[in-house]
Amino acid sequence: MNAGHPIPVLLLTGFLGSGKTTLLNALLRSPDLVDTAVLVNEFGTVGLDHLLVERLDEHTVLLDAGCLCCTIRDDLAQTLRALLARRASGKIPAFRRVIIETTGLADPAPILHTLILDPVGGAAYRLDGVVTTVDAIHGLGQLARQPESAKQAAVADLIVITKTDLADSAGLAQLEEALACLNPGAPRLPSANGSLAASAVLGLGLYDPERRSADVRGWLRAEALSERRAHRHDPNRHDAAIHSFCLEFAAPIDWFELADALEMLTSVAGDGLLRVKGVIDVAGEDLPRVIHAVQHIVYPWAQMASWPRQWDRRSRIVFIVRELERDYVESAFRHFVAVPLVRDQAPLA
Repeated sequence: MNAGHPIPVLLLTGFLGSGKTTLLNALLRSPDLVDTAVLVNEFGTVGLDHLLVERLDEHTVLLDAGCLCCTIRDDLAQTLRALLARRASGKIPAFRRVIIETTGLADPAPILHTLILDPVGGAAYRLDGVVTTVDAIHGLGQLARQPESAKQAAVADLIVITKTDLADSAGLAQLEEALACLNPGAPRLPSANGSLAASAVLGLGLYDPERRSADVRGWLRAEALSERRAHRHDPNRHDAAIHSFCLEFAAPIDWFELADALEMLTSVAGDGLLRVKGVIDVAGEDLPRVIHAVQHIVYPWAQMASWPRQWDRRSRIVFIVRELERDYVESAFRHFVAVPLVRDQAPLA
């Protein structure tokens, strides 16, 4: 069942009023998103958001038992399985991808866990990426005051800044800076009235089996920005509890040592691990492996077809964390992994 070609799932999240449904409507008009199943979730006893999605047909399913990230996590898994059954029986047309639009109050991490932990869904579906909408007018205040908003931005693969036609340049610059601090690796694209090329939201995940490639540009940006932040303190930074850093290793890593380090971190400090992404030079292997973790869950690793261009054979792991110190993470790797971190190497004579 889809074992060779799991169905890509795009998670669309963002705080209340940030323009998720407007963006979704615009995206669904694109030929690139034909044959897309849409799951719409909202918070409350009576569903309304599904009525605002223009493409309301047998592909659109409302999850209306509460917040998708908590009370109806089981329903999400059941719905994804039901979609497969309905497709197999011919009750609904075949679909090539799924978009899940969450409530504005959703914590996206448990949703990601559900997609990975469900034994049926884990084999049939794969996470294609997380898109987060941020309001250009109210986003700065929401990032500062609403933990959900900050977390939604922190775990995104792509951030869409909405309502840019209504914002002034100074406010947009402040918002851009705040988002760069929360998630330096995620591209940020402007949007007015939902305008955005559908191609921008496709294939955002760390590893795309169709393209056999890894998105490493974001990691390089994260690394550069984390180094810059290490040398200066930004008093205007919002939600300082969330930050990112990159660990580099000086030589190929023993896979089982790395697995032990990740298992310890996710089990002991998983609440603070918002997102973990990495390309690993595994000892004894010619091709790199890709790792990806969210909080307490380590995703199945994937083998890349080649090393990314302009990338030396060096393991790099980017962490986006909340209230978790870099020194603590580094100590775990020093304990389990024999290969030294690059910053631990003695300078050349």
